[in-house]
Amino acid sequence: MSSVPVPAIAHHSLLVLLLQLALLLLLALSLGQLAAWFKMPAIVGELFAGVILGPSVLGHTLPDFADWLLPKQPEQMHLLDAVGQLGVLLLVGVTGMELKFDLVKRRGATAVRVSLAGLLLPLALGVGTGLLLPSSFLPGDTSPTVFALFLGVALCVSAIPVIAKMLLDMNLLHREVGQLTLASGVIDDVIGWFLLSIVSAMATAGLTTGKIAVSLLYPLGVVVFALLVGRPVVRMALRAANRSPQPGPTVAMAALIVLLGSVATHAMGLEAVFGAFVCGVLIGTSGELDQEKLAPLRTTVLALLAPIYFATAGLRMDLTALTRPVVLAAACAVLAVAILGKFAGAYIGAKMSGLNRWEALALGAGMNSRGVIEVIVAMVGLRLGILGPETYTIIILVAIVTSLMAPPILRAAMARIEENAETEMGMGVGSGKPRDLASPPPAKV
Repeated sequence: MSSVPVPAIAHHSLLVLLLQLALLLLLALSLGQLAAWFKMPAIVGELFAGVILGPSVLGHTLPDFADWLLPKQPEQMHLLDAVGQLGVLLLVGVTGMELKFDLVKRRGATAVRVSLAGLLLPLALGVGTGLLLPSSFLPGDTSPTVFALFLGVALCVSAIPVIAKMLLDMNLLHREVGQLTLASGVIDDVIGWFLLSIVSAMATAGLTTGKIAVSLLYPLGVVVFALLVGRPVVRMALRAANRSPQPGPTVAMAALIVLLGSVATHAMGLEAVFGAFVCGVLIGTSGELDQEKLAPLRTTVLALLAPIYFATAGLRMDLTALTRPVVLAAACAVLAVAILGKFAGAYIGAKMSGLNRWEALALGAGMNSRGVIEVIVAMVGLRLGILGPETYTIIILVAIVTSLMAPPILRAAMARIEENAETEMGMGVGSGKPRDLASPPPAKV
């Protein structure tokens, strides 16, 4: 008996999908360039592309067209989500490939102290805030404990891609403050993905003692397996792909490794992005990474897939919810906790390492930028049903505001660092270099 073939995608569904992708990409690229022109992170413009096409703007001004472009049928939106998921998995993989673990080794205890203090304090404050928020912010039968833990994770992360781009634009990437910020951000990134995987597993498996233990052990098992088995396998696979003089096999192999890692962790009940991140790190630390051959993958992800994903994330924001006093008050509280927690944590860690207040402020400004990672965390929470529309919108706002405020604060702090360095060294303006942030300040005479 012959099997009945699966019908192809309907003509209208394909038409709507292609128009969605075209409009999202057009607006994301245009607003991203506009944001860059105003010295803002491109992700801000890309998110607002979705806001314009979503319920906040288009849904109010042209409701009939909005319903046609973004129909309420789950099947149609799932097509768009599938494109976005491919983009975010490859984006997380590329981020993992570009983490500089040698920076962590060079900055040593200073980076660890800054990172842990800057991560644990906002984590604790975020959990506390989540427990204090009204139950109306919890969607469905979400556990208040899981919601609070997830909010804590969302508020403690930092965004390495945004931080690196910001430091590069300000010519700070190779300065001591830039290197230390990146090293601390690497540690934050690794721990943040690990915590996200644990909390997400708790959300899907439940909060019984046995299931919590499994949620903790599975991510540890993935890391151990990746180090013992995954690393040599990835090294051999990349070595074979690199034999070709063309970049195609290397690009395909790197994407395949990231996707297989995503499949593995998703099948285990963990987040697919955790597997993508781990495999990206394996590729980046394999010793077989050819940056030149991987350039086409990086360009495709950053210029095409990532803007579509962030615009899709913006679609789910509803800024009209902020007109309700209780939602606006919650947004202000969460934003204040996110900013103060990160700044205070990084500041404490920096002071414990013997840095002065301006150096500590610069590190806090850099680490405070949430950007890309915050958006991914928010989308995970929305998909798992941990976040509702209001809390999702609030967390995306945290990503936008912290990414916007980081550059001017960092620029002001760096100006004071250079002034202090010149004064301490007895130099005139424009001469000499600031001291190494990892070393103690010069003794006062």
